[in-house]
Amino acid sequence: MAEQVRAIRTRRTILSAAAKIFEVHGYQAATITQILKEAGTTKGALYFHFVSKEDLAQAVLAEQDHSITVPPRVFKVQEIVDIVMLHAHRLQTDPMVRAAVRLTMDQLAEGLDRSGPFLRWGEVGVRLLKEAQARGELVPHAVPAETADVIVGSFAGIQSMSQAVCDYRDLVTRVSVMLRHVLPSAVAPSVLASLDLAESRAARVYAEALETARAQKALGAVG
Repeated sequence: MAEQVRAIRTRRTILSAAAKIFEVHGYQAATITQILKEAGTTKGALYFHFVSKEDLAQAVLAEQDHSITVPPRVFKVQEIVDIVMLHAHRLQTDPMVRAAVRLTMDQLAEGLDRSGPFLRWGEVGVRLLKEAQARGELVPHAVPAETADVIVGSFAGIQSMSQAVCDYRDLVTRVSVMLRHVLPSAVAPSVLASLDLAESRAARVYAEALETARAQKALGAVG
């Protein structure tokens, strides 16, 4: 058990170090030597957990999907809003998520498949929008796949602009504005009027999701 705990900690340390190096230098310029120095570990330990720099980068990319999630909502459209708000908040506060997004948007990352996050976020959006459609939350002409693509693509552009202009400090504001412009094209007016798109929503959703994750972890430990 002790060895397993140490292995988990070592993997996390290496992943955190890789995230920092990737965020600062980008994928192409980052080296295993830099990551090892940042992690304070050996090459053997690193290659025990990750077979290559690309494997490390893919693990960092996957981190933006994990850790904390949004609980189900009465309106599925609100659930979509909250997922977007939560991701915006995490971009402002979580170095691992910032590194993952840096890799996702890094067009110079030769040989790295960056499609995964876009495809996964698109799949989540389509699933929730189809559920929303079945519940009558969308306007009749809405196409879930198209709306999901627009939301994912718009968020990618908005976060990139926010990062360049002010290092994400205004990201939640920009995301709130984006949602107010995009959602009316797909969401039924009666549902739209009930949505909470306030900037303060991001921090509240994060706190709620964090508390839910802690409760689930505690429950798992007891079980």
